[in-house]
Amino acid sequence: MSNTIRRSEALRQMETKEKSVGQAAYFGIQFYKRNGELVSIGRARITGLRANMKEQRLRGIQAVDHTGNPLGHIYPVSIDNIRTFNNLQVTI
Repeated sequence: MSNTIRRSEALRQMETKEKSVGQAAYFGIQFYKRNGELVSIGRARITGLRANMKEQRLRGIQAVDHTGNPLGHIYPVSIDNIRTFNNLQVTI
C-alpha cells in the first residue's frame, strides 16, 4: 500500500462534508504556516474563508473535538503548504 496521496485527491476528500451514512467527515492534516511553522491537527474539518479560495489557492481548516465542536480559530491554509493528509504524504 502506498504512503502517498495526490494533492487533488486530498482536496477532493477535504471538500466532502458528509460520509455516506450521514456523519460529518473529519480528517487529520499537517501543514506549514506562512512563517514556516508546522501545524498538526489530528481531527479537523474544512470551513469557509473571507477570501476567494479558488483564486488564492487557500482552504479554511478548523480543529474539532471528538463530538465535532470547533476548537480554536480557522487556519487559512495554502494548498501548496499541505504536508500530510490522513497520515499520507501529499504529492503534487
